[in-house]
Parts: sequence; C-alpha cells; structure tokens
Amino acid sequence: MPAFDTVVIGLGAIGSATLLQLARRKQRVLGLDRWDPPHAWGSTHGDTRITRCAIGEGEAYVPLVLRSHEIWRELEAETGEQLLTQCGALILASGSSAAIVHNKGDFVRRTIAAAERFAIPHEVLSPDAIMVRFPQFQLQGDEIGYFEPGGGYVRPERCVAAQLGLARRHGAVVRGNTQVASVARDGEGVCVTLADGERILAAEAVLSAGAWSPGLLASEAGLARHMTVARQVLHWFTPENPAEFAPERFPVFIWLHGDRPEDSFYGFPVRPGSDGVKVATEQYADLTPAPDHLAREVTPAEKQAMMREHLDGRLLGLRSDPVRSVACPYTNTPDGDFLIQRAPSIPGVLLVSACSGHGFKHSAGLGEAVAAFLDGDAPGPALSMFAADRLATVPA
Repeated sequence: MPAFDTVVIGLGAIGSATLLQLARRKQRVLGLDRWDPPHAWGSTHGDTRITRCAIGEGEAYVPLVLRSHEIWRELEAETGEQLLTQCGALILASGSSAAIVHNKGDFVRRTIAAAERFAIPHEVLSPDAIMVRFPQFQLQGDEIGYFEPGGGYVRPERCVAAQLGLARRHGAVVRGNTQVASVARDGEGVCVTLADGERILAAEAVLSAGAWSPGLLASEAGLARHMTVARQVLHWFTPENPAEFAPERFPVFIWLHGDRPEDSFYGFPVRPGSDGVKVATEQYADLTPAPDHLAREVTPAEKQAMMREHLDGRLLGLRSDPVRSVACPYTNTPDGDFLIQRAPSIPGVLLVSACSGHGFKHSAGLGEAVAAFLDGDAPGPALSMFAADRLATVPA
C-alpha cells in the first residue's frame, strides 16, 4: 500500500501552498525539498514579490490572485505573521508603447481592461499626476500610468514558512535537505526514489520543483522541452532619504520604458528592516540548462548596467551602487503562461511548473486549485487553461 496519498516534490511557492491545502483536506501528504525551505536556491526568495489584482498577462489569472489575497489574510490570522502589504501598485509605459511583459503586449491597457471587467479599484493617471503623487519618478511626459491601491508586495519566505508550519500542524510530513533522483510509475501509484536509494510510494505526486523539474522528467521530453531556465538578477539600492521610499509614500511599480522585453524594470519600497529599494529586470536570453550551475555571483558590470540602463534619469534619490545583489532562476514557457499537466508516460504525476516569472502572486490560490483537483474535484478553468497542448503551435 502507498505510504502517502500525495508526495509534493519542491516546496517553494506552489509546492508549499499545495502541501498545506492537501493537508487541510486530510490527505496523507509528504513534502520533499532538496534544501531546507524557505531557502535561496530556487525562485522563491528575495524578501518581496509584487502582487496586483488586475492581471495584464490574462484576465483568467484574476480569480487566482484574488483568492490568494484572501488566503494570505487567513494565514496571517492563523500565524500572526505579516505576509501581504498593500502599499499600491503602479504600472507605467510610454503612451505609444506596446511593450511586452511575460510575452503579452500592450500590457498597461490590458491591465486596465482587466480592472474594469472585475471592478478592481484603480486609477489611470497622467504623467503630471504621477509625479505629483510620487515625486521619486522622473517621467518624460508621454507615459500612461495605471495605479491599483490594493496592489503591493508579498513576503515569499514568510509565506512558505507559514504554509509549511500549518501543513505540519494538519498532519503533513515535511522533509528538507532531501534530493529526489527519479519519479516513476509503480503499480497503481508512483515511486519516488531519493538520491540515497530510499523509495517512497504514493498514490500521486506533484512535481513543483521549478528549474529542477525538467531534469526529473527524463521520460517526458515533450513536456520538458516547453521549459527553459533564465538567470535573473535582483539589486537593492540605498536611498538618500529612506523615508521618501517607505511603503506609506512609495508603491511597488513596473516601468516599461521601451518596446523590447528587456526595456523594463520593476521595484519595491524600502520595507522596514530591508537593505533598500529593491529593483530588478527580467531577461530571457541568458539561459541556464543546468540550474545547479547557475552563476550566483553578480558582476560589477551587471550592477552598473542596472543603474545606467534603467534607473538613471528615471528613479530619483538613489545612491549609484547597490548595497546587495543576488541571482535566481526563473523557469519559463514559450508563451509566458504557466504549465500544469499530467505526465503522459508517468500516470499519477502532475507537473505544476513553470510559472514564467509571475507566479508568486497566484501561488496560494493555485495551490488550493491543485489540491482540489487532486482530491477529486473537477478541474476548473484556472487549471485547464495551463495544459501543454496549447503550446503545440507556439514557437520555442
């Protein structure tokens, strides 16, 4: 007999959320992670993640993020942790730009349309109005701005820790520092073999290992080919006047200042106790086929490029050199949407990856949807839209 109903492999954003929701449903569940979560080796770290309710990547995401906000507030009540800070979210783009974010063009207008459809409180601001309200930004005068007061940031490490702690309280077994070597069909269930040779039997398995998922899908080349791993870099810059960048006076933001995908950056206010204003870009050209060999060191040239190509002349009041910089992997699909799919040759294995750089804001709601599906509920649009067959005609 299988020792567990479900084994969850990878306990980052999606894995920790799924484990908790399965445990709440009284399943016998085991969570495995190669390191001790929360940790800084995967994609779920960096202290803060942007959340926003009107989703320019697609209106089908909106119910997921709205439910995630509800779950984080529930977790806060249960644990006493502060997970979600709604300091407002600002999205900027040139009025003539059709800038691409996560493979979706005309991002600001798509965001406005989503806000209107779902009655999400928001404002569409002129450049002058933006600079009056947020004088930290230096605009050119032709921008369009979307401001969502309910947006803000989530604390990824705290969310993972809270969900794993509650999962344990509901009976889940959590094993960190445990490397999975392979996943295979075994009779009526799934066999998870660990690097030390231990074999674990379960009725089903969730593969939510992010950048390490393709390596565990040796028999699933058709799925693995849809996932690429790109190295991303995060920086923290010290402001001359930290009070000007406090959450009460400065929002999270996404700024699209050109037509190319690389002509954008995003950032956060100075969270109490943080190293400064966190800013980052997203890039998809520097691929890392083996995530174990991801270049973790951020070079001086990368630090200088962040200031020269993005911050200089746009974000006022920051010192020129970052006080801290880190690198992490993003696992992406060709169209920038998620990938959730049963493994055809390994019945019982559900792949929940990749999140393509915009998954954390949806993770709590997505974990709940995955748990409901595994527990026998009919899959809703939130899962079916992420099936792999949509990628058959999408260029790699």
